[in-house]
Amino acid sequence: MNSETTTRKPRIEWLDALRGFTMILVVANHVGQQAFFQEPKYSASLPFLLLFRMPLFFFISGFLAYKADVVWNWLTLRQLSLKKLRVQLVPTVVFFLLYIAVMCKDFDDGLARALIAPTKFGYWFTLVLLYMLLIYYAFCYIEHRLRLHSWIPITLMFIVSMVIYETCFLPKEFWWAFGHKGAKPSHFLDYSSLIQLMQYMPFFLFGNIVRRYWEQAQRLMDSKWFYPLVIVIVIFCTIDVLKWHTLRMAWTNLPSTLAKFLLLSIAFMYFRYYQKYFTRATVIGSSLQYIGRRTLDIYLLHFFFIPNVPGIGSFFNTYRHNFVLDTTLSVLVALLIIGFCIVCSNILRVSPLFKKYLFGR
Repeated sequence: MNSETTTRKPRIEWLDALRGFTMILVVANHVGQQAFFQEPKYSASLPFLLLFRMPLFFFISGFLAYKADVVWNWLTLRQLSLKKLRVQLVPTVVFFLLYIAVMCKDFDDGLARALIAPTKFGYWFTLVLLYMLLIYYAFCYIEHRLRLHSWIPITLMFIVSMVIYETCFLPKEFWWAFGHKGAKPSHFLDYSSLIQLMQYMPFFLFGNIVRRYWEQAQRLMDSKWFYPLVIVIVIFCTIDVLKWHTLRMAWTNLPSTLAKFLLLSIAFMYFRYYQKYFTRATVIGSSLQYIGRRTLDIYLLHFFFIPNVPGIGSFFNTYRHNFVLDTTLSVLVALLIIGFCIVCSNILRVSPLFKKYLFGR
């Protein structure tokens, strides 16, 4: 979640705004699931948002990870890796343990349950992003040492990640498959959260490829046929995932995969196209950018402020298919939670020590 580079460059304002928008969706989803206790199969909002909110976050992270002006020698690899270990791992461990101490009745029992769960009570994201960055830095180092300066290495890496991603949805062939029933759980994959790495690495690499070939990507996005084609395909794929289920065969996850990639692409193209509305000169732009620059703080803190109001979820489970009301209420509560997170973050940031080691600044 940290977008600093070795040399300070002007931030891409609309991209910061997009990160802020994505952070709101993440918190809103947690509100729906953990505060309202909504079941995704009954919610009008959650199944749709779940398709692209985390893929979009990893896409942005991959986009920002590309550093065109960095010389990938051993010193660079070491410095960046150590920096990310401090920025991603230290805050995650601190807030993860603090959450268990505050929110769980018994610390030892809570810790045991959290460690065996791949989602780590929600603190899996920063850990998995750390995995992705370390893998990517090692890839860049090898790519530079072998002088493989072409589109082939990163494309091959993306293809390999897609193959691994697809195995997560093949329960008959792979014991680690997502939703697999009857097999003994892999303690290694659960403790390490590597299953999440397998499910989201393609989106990180997709963002990185878009950034590497930004001029070509912009020409494609600006072409007359590309956006309409994306809209048409994503409508059919999303409807199939959420309602039809005609292509949900044991050997394919094609509609869901296409929906994830295309929905995040639409969000990305939307913010780029309307970037003049997401500058610091506008209220919406400056607000979203501020949230976008504080994503690490918000992600680490927001779990402490999620309320417990299952009655709202019961209402939505009974009166289904109200996407506007469902989404609006989740987003409004999410904005309140984000506000509390920013206040707490600012209080902690008064200390230079906390600012550096808790929030990576």
